[in-house]
Amino acid sequence: MSELAACRDILADLIAFPSVSSESNLPVIAYIADRLADVGARVEIFTDETGTKANLFASLGPEKAGGLMLSGHTDVVPVDEHMWTSDPFELAERDGRLYGRGTADMKGFIACCLARREELATAAEKRPIHFAFTHDEEVGCIGAKNLVEHLKDRDIRPGLAIVGEPTLMRVVEGHKGCCEYTVTFTGRSGHSSAPDAGVNAVEYAARYIARLLELRDGLIARAPVGSRYEPPYATLNVGGLEGGMSHNVIAPRAVLKWETRPVVAEDLGYVKQEIAEYCRTKLLPEMRRHTPEAGIETEVIGEAAALFPKNANSARDLAFALTGENRADVVPFGTEAGFFQEIGMDVVVCGPGSIDQAHKPDEFISAEQLSQCLAMLDRLAERWT
Repeated sequence: MSELAACRDILADLIAFPSVSSESNLPVIAYIADRLADVGARVEIFTDETGTKANLFASLGPEKAGGLMLSGHTDVVPVDEHMWTSDPFELAERDGRLYGRGTADMKGFIACCLARREELATAAEKRPIHFAFTHDEEVGCIGAKNLVEHLKDRDIRPGLAIVGEPTLMRVVEGHKGCCEYTVTFTGRSGHSSAPDAGVNAVEYAARYIARLLELRDGLIARAPVGSRYEPPYATLNVGGLEGGMSHNVIAPRAVLKWETRPVVAEDLGYVKQEIAEYCRTKLLPEMRRHTPEAGIETEVIGEAAALFPKNANSARDLAFALTGENRADVVPFGTEAGFFQEIGMDVVVCGPGSIDQAHKPDEFISAEQLSQCLAMLDRLAERWT
């Protein structure tokens, strides 16, 4: 069996686990754990409070601080099977492309890591190599946030990390954050012929949105000089608004979904402070003038940390040596990398496949991309000994 064929078989196994974020990822975590344990890895599994989701952290080599962590997420986004030309949870190969949900985002990278586990185990004799595979990246990086809580209090933890999100094997040293919120407006119902007798939650949600759009213009004006991002400023998006009952009924409830992607940490602070102040001084006093129980409640869906480019980054330099690249990019999409940077690791994003395939029907990764990733891990094994 060729080396690529072995990787393909592992990828087929991984795709067969329908680890959509709304479902348990325990079966795929158990599969990964078994294969890493086969080469002597010390495997830890951290379940969440529901007992249905888990992170895996595994180590090869000596129990000492430092070393390299290879990281990825095990969850995938939902599928609309009517839009696929093949079963999304059964790997299909056509014209050098491997189709299936999660092939690019990002089980292809996990398959490569498992396909090279024996070589990495041998390479880790003197310096540790770690693996971190998480849950619920697609719904707010929940697993990564939980994992860093376990790692940050340890005396022994990795010094470097490569997060294998799909970058076409380009080296990425920075990305924006991704912060998502759901805001619920509670008013008072009534007949539309007497609007002053009620509190229209949809109207107040609309005013909240208007303030967000003003802040969006402010974010554009705050674009850092020399920003390498496209667009160069922090973005803000209103993703959905639901509320109301009928044409002639004052809407008692509305739910707003929005997100912002900060370039620098100060962008997020600016948006959160300004919208909170607007609610405190404007919207809430008006809503509660006749209806004391009216309210605005904000739920944090996820606040994925940005990955900030650094002048000194040993993970970036290692990725250059492993890939032959000599330039690091920044990207607009978010990953778990920022959480690892926050606890002191040098971090880079580099993995097989294209982000353009992520979340789409007929998602695929090319065999050539898998081969490039396998070659990177081969060079890692040679260099790490």
